[in-house]
Amino acid sequence: MKNIILIGFMGVGKGSVAREIVKQSDLVALDTDDIIESMENRSIKKIFAESGEEYFRALERKVALWLQKEVDGTLISTGGGFFKVPNLSKIGTVVYLSAPFETIHNRILAHPDAAKKLRKRPLFQDIEKARKLHEERAAHYKKVADITIDVSGKEISEIAKEILKKVK
Repeated sequence: MKNIILIGFMGVGKGSVAREIVKQSDLVALDTDDIIESMENRSIKKIFAESGEEYFRALERKVALWLQKEVDGTLISTGGGFFKVPNLSKIGTVVYLSAPFETIHNRILAHPDAAKKLRKRPLFQDIEKARKLHEERAAHYKKVADITIDVSGKEISEIAKEILKKVK
């Protein structure tokens, strides 16, 4: 079985959906940001602050090559900019979790630990910049995706079921 790759804007729920898919299937999940943090022994926020975004994007490309060569039959949740790696389609079936910016922002703000969720996302520190980035990325996500799922107003379990149904 091919890998399933979840892409979408930061905060759209890729990690939550991945955990639910694992519950509903026999898949194992990996998170590209977690892999990068392990490789670097520092948080994404620190990597951005100390080494910059370009360095971080190079780490994403390195992880993408490893995933393509070494990982099969796995659910992969990704950081918001991972869709830019040149070999994305060679890693597996790409599923874009889509939602309007306000839906994503409100979802983060409604989280019990909203302050931590916002701090964890360096590109979300300026809401207007984040909104603009969301607008810029939306068409690109759609372009690289094999499947697009609108997650607005849906329960995580419903989204997971929909993904599993469409990729089988």
